[in-house]
Amino acid sequence: MTQLLDGADTGRRPEGAPTVAADVIPWEVLACPFCHHPLRRADGGAWCERCDARYDRCTTGSLDLRLQRDKSFSLPVLLPAHERPDARDVDAVVGLLGSNPRPEVDFSATSVPHHLSGELLSYFPKATVPGALALDIGCGTARHREVCEHAGFAYVGLDYDAPDASILGDAHALPFADASFEFVLLIAVLEHLRFPYVAIREARRVLKPGGRLIGDVAFLEPFHSDSFYNHTHLGLWNLLHDADLAIHRIAPSSGWTGLFALACMGLFPRLPRRLVRVLVLPLEVLHRAWWWVGRRVGNASGRRDFVRIRNTIGSFLFVARRSD
Repeated sequence: MTQLLDGADTGRRPEGAPTVAADVIPWEVLACPFCHHPLRRADGGAWCERCDARYDRCTTGSLDLRLQRDKSFSLPVLLPAHERPDARDVDAVVGLLGSNPRPEVDFSATSVPHHLSGELLSYFPKATVPGALALDIGCGTARHREVCEHAGFAYVGLDYDAPDASILGDAHALPFADASFEFVLLIAVLEHLRFPYVAIREARRVLKPGGRLIGDVAFLEPFHSDSFYNHTHLGLWNLLHDADLAIHRIAPSSGWTGLFALACMGLFPRLPRRLVRVLVLPLEVLHRAWWWVGRRVGNASGRRDFVRIRNTIGSFLFVARRSD
């Protein structure tokens, strides 16, 4: 259920590079995905003493810690007296993502995937101690490995069936002990999960107190790679808030408009992006001009332009942390 990242990206590891093995992960952070009991080594794989589940390695050397049977997950939900969240709570965290004035890591001399903007990278944390762990959920081709290691983290990639993953696992049932990671990435994953409310709580569970969660999620992107739920800014706020995460920012993805996303991923797949940009440019210009006229005629505030961007963006970024 964890996303396989878009094969159109060229961020694969160089040919001949070693396969990621689970041996680089401290054994003590591994836990049974079904009952969270610590795992024991057993004949090259792992064994859960509590539920007697055996987990083997796949041909690449990665441990296969996917669920072997159905798991029940209780999800308590607090129904508020008011149907909509307080607009002040939402407006306090929903806005454009400016660069962090005090970035912890300098990525200027590092090769980074094109989908990670400079603004988002400026919020990447620096490992507090050597060997601190970063978890990339839905890692696909492990294209975030370099930036995580540059920030001082030991990289752990989890995916449901990608061969470059350190661990094969399910985002809804993470095979790790509580509070194991200082940093968790959820890049283009949540829209591909059947139960995002479960997955986001699992991400919080494995975060250390104060640990940071960074990711993005589709909004006006077309259906792709078995996507289940696209998220509005309100839906994303509710998802993070309900998981008791401290939200720093929910922001439109810069340059990834809904029109451009629809054209790239739905109308003209595999067409070079420069050509797609040329095709949608006239409509983009008319769209901005129409909103500009409406702002002038209606004497609206400057926030109206942000509303235009927010309502027509392809995806949303988010930066949050576990507060306790």
